[in-house]
Amino acid sequence: MALDRWIALVLLGICLTYGYAAWFTMDSGLPPFMQRNPIWPSTFPKVLSVLGIVATTIILLGFEKAEPKEADIDYRKLGEYHLGQALMLLTLMVVYALCLRPVGFLISTSAFLFFGSYVLGERKWYIMLLVALIATGSVWYLVQEVLGIYMRPLPGLFGG
Repeated sequence: MALDRWIALVLLGICLTYGYAAWFTMDSGLPPFMQRNPIWPSTFPKVLSVLGIVATTIILLGFEKAEPKEADIDYRKLGEYHLGQALMLLTLMVVYALCLRPVGFLISTSAFLFFGSYVLGERKWYIMLLVALIATGSVWYLVQEVLGIYMRPLPGLFGG
């Protein structure tokens, strides 16, 4: 079985578990006044689980492929791929997750985007810095101001 079908099989298991939780366990503790609402807290997870199950089933059955071809990723030739870059990005993601609260959203996200683009091969530092700052500022503004969800922008040392 090709790698895409293995990944689809794993995702199908995750979607089935998520769907079970959404359909059978999430709404059991709702107060009576919320049980009459047309949209419950589990509505979006239910939709996501159904869409995930449909998409992974399509991939598993091979309906998305027009003609059979050789797999894009050959697990027997993993040494020929850029595993160093992938491992560096995974390490960078872990460091980002650990630094998010103590360092603040703006600094840690900008650093993650900057160093992530460096790992992927970009070498023009002024473009990397500009894109990281604009993307981080935009996401922070949307989450903080538009959605009204507080995210610590800076470390507590700077008054954030």
